[in-house]
Amino acid sequence: MLKTNAHMIHNERTKFLRHLTQAGRRISKGREVIFDEVMRSHGHFTAEELVKECQQKKLKVSRPTVFRVLHDLLEAGVIRETAFGDKHRHFEHVYDEKPHHHAQCVRCHRFIEFPDRREDKVYHTYLKKQGFKILGHEMHFYGICRKCQDKGDL
Repeated sequence: MLKTNAHMIHNERTKFLRHLTQAGRRISKGREVIFDEVMRSHGHFTAEELVKECQQKKLKVSRPTVFRVLHDLLEAGVIRETAFGDKHRHFEHVYDEKPHHHAQCVRCHRFIEFPDRREDKVYHTYLKKQGFKILGHEMHFYGICRKCQDKGDL
């Protein structure tokens, strides 16, 4: 498992470095540090959470650098963004994720991930017939989780 994970991260680093080179961007120490921190993260994270993590570890990267590198990682296809209806964008890895959807509790903001059953094929077929070029999609559900319901937080 570790060997596979290390191999997958190596492939993601290669993809990221290739993107930077093709975009004419420098492969800086800051970009490498942030890449490593993103690969260490698990689940969903926000840019602010990543900034705080870097500050706590006393890593020498600025807030603007974190935001720029997240943009680079998105463009490279290393991470994906999801909004969840919040004012903060959330990110997650691409390499270790199976296709899935999200549900979020509107009380405690906990996320639940559940498998993609390829329901979107119906929509993709329809939109393609309409001449719409699909670049991506998200499906989110909002509600109240069992814990909050049990606490009577309805």
